[in-house]
Amino acid sequence: MTRDLTAGSPMRLIIGFALPTLFGMLFQQLYNLVDTMIVGKLLGSAALAAVGSTGSINFFVIGFCMGMCSGFAIPVAQRMGANEPSKMRRYTANAAYLSVIFALLLTVVTGLLCRQILTLMLTPADIFDDAYAYIFVIFMGIPATFLYNLLAGVIRSLGDSKTPVYFLALSSCLNIALDFILILAFHTGVAGAAIATVTSQGISGVACLLYMRKKYPILHMTREERRLNLHACRVLCAMGLPMGLQYSITAIGSIVLQSAVNALGSLYVAAVAAGAKVYQLLACPFDAMGSTMATYCGQNVGACRLDRLGQGIRACTLLGLGYSILGLGAMLVFAPQCSLLFMDPKELDAALLMALTTQYIVIQSAFFFPLALVNIVRFSIQGMGFSSFAILAGVLEMAARTGVGLALVPMFGYTAACFASPAAWVCADLFLIPASAFCISRLRRLYPNAPVQEAPVLSSAPLRPAAHHST
Repeated sequence: MTRDLTAGSPMRLIIGFALPTLFGMLFQQLYNLVDTMIVGKLLGSAALAAVGSTGSINFFVIGFCMGMCSGFAIPVAQRMGANEPSKMRRYTANAAYLSVIFALLLTVVTGLLCRQILTLMLTPADIFDDAYAYIFVIFMGIPATFLYNLLAGVIRSLGDSKTPVYFLALSSCLNIALDFILILAFHTGVAGAAIATVTSQGISGVACLLYMRKKYPILHMTREERRLNLHACRVLCAMGLPMGLQYSITAIGSIVLQSAVNALGSLYVAAVAAGAKVYQLLACPFDAMGSTMATYCGQNVGACRLDRLGQGIRACTLLGLGYSILGLGAMLVFAPQCSLLFMDPKELDAALLMALTTQYIVIQSAFFFPLALVNIVRFSIQGMGFSSFAILAGVLEMAARTGVGLALVPMFGYTAACFASPAAWVCADLFLIPASAFCISRLRRLYPNAPVQEAPVLSSAPLRPAAHHST
């Protein structure tokens, strides 16, 4: 049930690994999309704006959790590529201990500070109570977020990108059913949508854990492998914390931008919320490419197949370019129809809301290729073991969004807000592209005996690194 990504055509391996990952992410976005559609159509544009106003703070906290889990999975992938199953299991066990600690800490802190955060973000008074009801439930579900994302990250590190899809499909179906039950039958409002999301993810995580215990003998641990290991924890934190912070630092810019949009009024907040849902769905292939490259590069660094790193990045970049062109073409035609998914055409401001949402979607789509590079290159760097570079890329994204939010949105209004994320992606690329070349060069200096020729397939056995490194 595992897959070796250290031998064979990089393009074929990347496509084969990314497709199941993509389906899983589409399922994840599906239930996010259904949440928004149900809220917008059944509860109105004010409720839609309430959920949308929490998007940046949601990303700030939940993104940190997901980033940490992705970082914890990198040492697992590296030891899998190095064919060291005992060390791989030790990292897995200690990642679980760290996840419990961080999950409990974040749940308590965010629950206590939730109302103050929304106040600082200038959340409009007419949607404040709904925004609080929604995001508070999401924060209380942080343990479920850690549970599923850690398990999915470990499974993907083993080379299995299919199994997480099944549990995301389960989560999606549960979420949709619970949405209708809680909102339509029990009239729980926006809080019901949050409860449905947290409950479905928790059930999916528990089911994934039970399945892993039965179907992955390679993860069966001895007493010694289950023990808390401070060295393993340091390595995991060196990978996980920078990746989590990268998401959170990026989100700081999003919070500043969201505050600027909030000041424009609830109609503009609703437009950004609806447009962002479409963009997030369209961006799933880029997320899948990034997740694939983290595992691909992690395994190949562990196996010391350094010549395959550049091959994989180039192959995935071609895939990203092709999809970017297709995505832009589709949105130039269908963006207005997509915007109608989230609103009632009979509402008073429906025409203006549709126009604003369409504008947001088209502008994001025009910059899909820079977004593709951000995901492909950043996750490749992280898979190589240079997670600290992710923080620097996040700082550039934060600076771009913050600059737009503080300086341009007050001057140029909603149109400036639409260009904030594209500006962030371009700034990050200006750093990440040369940084990836530096990382590969650094690895070749660390492991001078590794293959350096650019061959599509290597028939020789992989060289083992002289010493384990964690950058």
